[in-house]
Amino acid sequence: MKHRSFSLMGNLALVNFPDRTLREEKIEFAKSLIDKNRNVKTVLEKSGKFRGRLRKQETKFLAGINTKEVLYRENGCVFRFNIDETYFSSRLSNERKEIAEMIKKGDEVLVMFAGVAPFPIVIAKNSEAKMVYSNEINRKANYYAKENIARNKLKEKVELLPGDIKKVALRLANKKIKFEDIIMPRPQLKDSFLHEAFMLSKKGTRIVYYDFCKSEEITSKLKMIEEKAKENKKRIKIKKIKNAGELSPSKRRIRIDFEVKN
Repeated sequence: MKHRSFSLMGNLALVNFPDRTLREEKIEFAKSLIDKNRNVKTVLEKSGKFRGRLRKQETKFLAGINTKEVLYRENGCVFRFNIDETYFSSRLSNERKEIAEMIKKGDEVLVMFAGVAPFPIVIAKNSEAKMVYSNEINRKANYYAKENIARNKLKEKVELLPGDIKKVALRLANKKIKFEDIIMPRPQLKDSFLHEAFMLSKKGTRIVYYDFCKSEEITSKLKMIEEKAKENKKRIKIKKIKNAGELSPSKRRIRIDFEVKN
């Protein structure tokens, strides 16, 4: 049977099947995965893409232990989450490590769209940041984030700022709170949320901005960032442009690092 490659996340395997694959064939393949991979305890079929700002997906149970919960380890950290109710990308593991290495001693860091807190926790665990703040609108993700912070013994170093970042940013700005680093692993939405990032920046703030586009659209993304900076009366300097993963043959995730100069 032809099948697409599967991805592993903790003890769980997630498989994409071609259209018109019979359920009997799917179950047979799922059972063979468990037999051949000692660490795999659950096999799910990916039946839908991530949707909306909450980035939820749909999966179907095929074989093994019937659960949607994952216990996943990376970068010296451990995370528990529900694969349908919350967003998590194991492909960003190296990104999280690289960004943690960028953080300077004593920095206060804000992570927007933080999900179950992989970026905040990896940064807190692998850097000398003073404090890392985790913002997420998905209540279920915040539930797991709170648990993951405790699981990694980081209650004194990671703080949850739950809710819509537009409201959270306004509240923080009113208190004149600014950050040395702002990390933006954004979902695929039209709003750039750069206005909120600039509200919470100061001279020297480093912003790590993720977006999705075709290769030929990167220049237009840079122009958009420059325009948003001008709208917010900020001067910026682009420090790095990086391919952070391909989503399809024509679309990729890009990372743009820039520094606020005033």
